[in-house]
Amino acid sequence: MCQNGQVTEQLIEHHRRLAEGGVAMTTVAYCSVSFDGRAFDHEMWMHAELVPDLKKLTNAVHKEGAAVSIQLGHCGYFANKKVINKIPLGASRKYNLFQKSFCREMAKEDIVEKTKNFVEAAILAKEAGFDAIELHAGHGYLLSQFMSPYTNKRQDEYGGSLENRMRFPADIVKQIRFALGDDFPILVKMNIRDGMRGGLEATEAAEVAQIFADSGASALIPSSGFTSKTPFYMLRGNLPIREMVKNQKNYVNKLGLMLFGRFMVQEYDFSKMFLLDGANKIREAVDIPVIYIGGAVSKSDMIQTIDNGFSFVQIGRASIRNPDFVNHMAQGLITESDCDHCNRCIAAMDAGGVYCVSEELGLMS
Repeated sequence: MCQNGQVTEQLIEHHRRLAEGGVAMTTVAYCSVSFDGRAFDHEMWMHAELVPDLKKLTNAVHKEGAAVSIQLGHCGYFANKKVINKIPLGASRKYNLFQKSFCREMAKEDIVEKTKNFVEAAILAKEAGFDAIELHAGHGYLLSQFMSPYTNKRQDEYGGSLENRMRFPADIVKQIRFALGDDFPILVKMNIRDGMRGGLEATEAAEVAQIFADSGASALIPSSGFTSKTPFYMLRGNLPIREMVKNQKNYVNKLGLMLFGRFMVQEYDFSKMFLLDGANKIREAVDIPVIYIGGAVSKSDMIQTIDNGFSFVQIGRASIRNPDFVNHMAQGLITESDCDHCNRCIAAMDAGGVYCVSEELGLMS
């Protein structure tokens, strides 16, 4: 919904509608902290000229009585060389099968520059009227690439031990906290585990959480999955290969997905509350709020998360399926989402923006 990196009326209406539907806070995703942190040419990147249009979005949400955050990140070696016009950056040199290119290992000067970009983006987000920022340190994006042994093979103070691998992400949180002050909410999305051999595992996740909390994070959102290896580990449910092929604009990508999609992208069965055990361990490790995400689709699920000690619940597909999901539960009209986790909404990202394809096709009541 961010065509040519701009804030569109479609994007504003999407978040205004969610606010009208009863959510306490809606999160705008994904906004890169710099031009070179984008995998697609339609993605937003934070710069001063974007602030006036972002203010239109935050004002629209605030008029509906809700808060709004923005997800800030950098995609690292997922970046598209043709989009950013240079070789992508990464924790270590790595080949990206989806972009068909190698990245270069970030020098210390690059780390200083990207840290500055994160801080400047956070300052602009606050100026644009956002009530919080969500730092993307999960799903294999740049900060996650430093944290994960799968992508971080460095031999300097930014590689090796978990303390070293966390140095760059933790310093970003510290510097943003200093820039924004003590009271501004900084949420961090992190992985419980990457979901593949050689990646970040749950045994390290509690320590990761503690480091983020000590660095100044206000709250944590423990998720899972690695975009280039285990993208549906964070979603679960159906793998919509046919729709993904159909919506690809690049013929080579279309052919590759058609022939090898089932081998390149794994499918994981959906189950309710599929991240609860791992998220509980994160919650027990820190003294700051932890936001639950992962298969909370009913009123009873959400009551369970609060009873478990979580402070908030983050939802995705249930609100795509029904923007009034929260209000309808509060009014007693429904007790559970009727989303069937077909994930065709994910494939729709390559066809103009996320929407419920099942509803369009009349496949669900």
